Amino acid sequence: MSEVERAGGGRGAGPLLLGVRHHGPGSARAVRAALEEARPGVVLIEGPPEANDLIPLAADDGMRPPVALLAHAVDEPGRSAFWPLAAFSPEWVAIHWALEHGAPARFIDLPATHTLAWGRGEANDGEQPDDGERSDTGQRTDVRIDPLRVLAEAAGYDDAERWWEDVVEHRGVGEEGDVLAPFTALEEAMTELREVYGSGGHDRDLVREAYMRLQIRAAQREFGGGVAVVCGAWHVPALRRKATVTADRALLRGLPKTKTDMTWVPWTNRRLSRFSGYGAGIDSPGWYGHLFGVEDRPVERWMTKVAGLLRAEDRTVSSAHVIEAVRLAETLAAMRGRPLPGLGETTDAVRAVMCEGSDVPLALVHDRLIVGDVLGEVPATAPAVPLQRDLTRIQRRLRLKPEAAERELELDLRKETDGQRSRLLHRLRLLGIGWGEPATSYGSTGTFRETWRLRWEPELSVRVAEAGIWGTTVLAAATARVEADAVAARDLAAVTGLAEHCLLAELPDALPTVMRILADRAALDTDVGHLAQALPALVRSLRYGDVRGTGTAALAEVAAGLAERVLIGLPPACAGLDADAADEMRRHLDAVHGAVGLLGDVPAPGHGNLRARWASALRKLATRGTVPGVVRGRAVRLLLDDGELAQDEATRQMGLVLSSPGTSPADAAAWIEGFVGGSGGGLLLVHDERLLGLVDAWLTGVPAEAFTDVLPLLRRTFSAYEPGVRRTLGELVRRGPGARGGAAGAGCGTPGFAAGLDTGRADAVLPVVRLLLGLGPGAEEADGGGENGEDGEGAEAGLVGAVR
Repeated sequence: MSEVERAGGGRGAGPLLLGVRHHGPGSARAVRAALEEARPGVVLIEGPPEANDLIPLAADDGMRPPVALLAHAVDEPGRSAFWPLAAFSPEWVAIHWALEHGAPARFIDLPATHTLAWGRGEANDGEQPDDGERSDTGQRTDVRIDPLRVLAEAAGYDDAERWWEDVVEHRGVGEEGDVLAPFTALEEAMTELREVYGSGGHDRDLVREAYMRLQIRAAQREFGGGVAVVCGAWHVPALRRKATVTADRALLRGLPKTKTDMTWVPWTNRRLSRFSGYGAGIDSPGWYGHLFGVEDRPVERWMTKVAGLLRAEDRTVSSAHVIEAVRLAETLAAMRGRPLPGLGETTDAVRAVMCEGSDVPLALVHDRLIVGDVLGEVPATAPAVPLQRDLTRIQRRLRLKPEAAERELELDLRKETDGQRSRLLHRLRLLGIGWGEPATSYGSTGTFRETWRLRWEPELSVRVAEAGIWGTTVLAAATARVEADAVAARDLAAVTGLAEHCLLAELPDALPTVMRILADRAALDTDVGHLAQALPALVRSLRYGDVRGTGTAALAEVAAGLAERVLIGLPPACAGLDADAADEMRRHLDAVHGAVGLLGDVPAPGHGNLRARWASALRKLATRGTVPGVVRGRAVRLLLDDGELAQDEATRQMGLVLSSPGTSPADAAAWIEGFVGGSGGGLLLVHDERLLGLVDAWLTGVPAEAFTDVLPLLRRTFSAYEPGVRRTLGELVRRGPGARGGAAGAGCGTPGFAAGLDTGRADAVLPVVRLLLGLGPGAEEADGGGENGEDGEGAEAGLVGAVR
């Protein structure tokens, strides 16, 4: 009896049904052995038939798994589905066997045109449709059974993965030379489950299986008996079941349709893992890839990999550690009654021997090896939407290769290539393609530097397809998207944010539209909070535009007009605010203060000296009794920082607030929070004992019934200080203000801080300051040509001022 006849249960010639676990290396080896022996005339595979024309690309030299078939609706690209394939996937092995032996290979699952339309109106984030074994989101529903879990529990296992390893991965491809033994055993088990559970709670399987039966019949008519079918083991009993053509066609009648496109896209090991949200039923793709790829001694070779990884991380791991870890893994397997050490045993051995019982290095092993940061590749000849082709071309030109591992990219915007990279990443963010996210740059605070955190995820291919509706190139699509977003923006801050993005992404064609809408919205919006919220983004846009060589005259005019309206409307807008609104207004005050500081250097005809007028507005806020304490205190602090208020006057203002009988303790605490909160507030108290003495005297005099009300405000303020500052303040309070050296009221209570400046000592450090800034000894006449350009000159001035 032939293999095909035996596969049919002795009932005559029938299809060779190879039931597998998707992404199972044991199933993949067994499929390869069965196909080698049976030599079928055609190989049918569970998958969308729209991808049949893409099968030959699997043999291309540019194809590197893991990859996935991506189907998306033409009219709604965000509605999509993936069919992931790894090197150890039985479907991938079957495709390659067919291509190598000249046998036709076809996908026979329900077409994606029905799958995507069927899911319309339901949640779909790009997952692959159900594979017959488990939900591809990795989440088990109450009615959807997991066949492997049921079989594992029946065998007395509490872990389906461990059961699968014992009965399949560690048993070879067949006993006594019978290559079909694994498939026969799985089919018998699944047959019992289908008799008990039917469709397992998912009736769509019945429709999919009806379509697969029709495709198998068509292949049998075309190729005779030499038909091999590779599908999820769950489906095998249904495909073996006799059903009439009429009954199968009836199940398919009236299915919804939608026009779809199909292509290959890169995939990652992380997306093969169940916990990622796009999983395909395995927890350890790196481990499974290892089992599939090695010919012998899998445990020894795995331990060698682990040792190499740990050595690369400067951990002391010798060959003796490897030998001992292998012995321990084998001992654990014998104690646990397992045929060979599995992932559990090898992990326990690595933790005990190589990691000295610590889970910290073990987490690295899990991340790098058990799961792995592997990103597949697809050939350039694979079909793609025009936007994807343009993006790929730009990525190659700028040498920005998509990678699964997260990495940081430092950009110097004065360099042409880095400038283009920055513009590309900003444009992609506008299109919702989050390949790169801005990160904090620790090397420089200048505007010529940008730091990005890059990581390519497979679902970004869907985002690219979605963005294709805006244009065929990245530039055209970003321009169209910004214009549409500006028209649809609901508030002024959103439009100013878009103006900033236009400059960052260099979208000159979109900027006029955004500016027109911005001017209209700014003229109509009377909410001072909205205006204050929008101003900083506009001023940042001016600064970035200057750095990137973009014309910003119109932007400067709008920003100056916005600042004018904020200056006029801010004092009355701050009156009568509750605690939450006052705290929000305090944040607006800080933002506007920084914006005016930058805007004061930008010429805006007809708007006068904005800095002087802003100082006048702050004085009004500082002295107006109807303004909340946190805002008044912040206004005094900003005036003091800018040199618009003398130290003695600031001390007098605090004294008036804290000693006035009409000021409630809560309002006084809020004033203190506004004045000494934020950056540098703690140092003010450390170096001016008069201020600290005022706060200390006031706090000790707060009535007991009011103390519990003011304590949270003060605790929030002081907890933001650095530990060293808090410790110094505690020492000063313990000793008593003024105890360190004379009369605090004379302004010389702090050792090393005299009443006046010692210009000789200040000048002595200037050469060091210039060296730190990279300006050289002749920086007085230089124009700020250091690494940060014009920002270096401003930084020098700030440091020199701080020193003096």
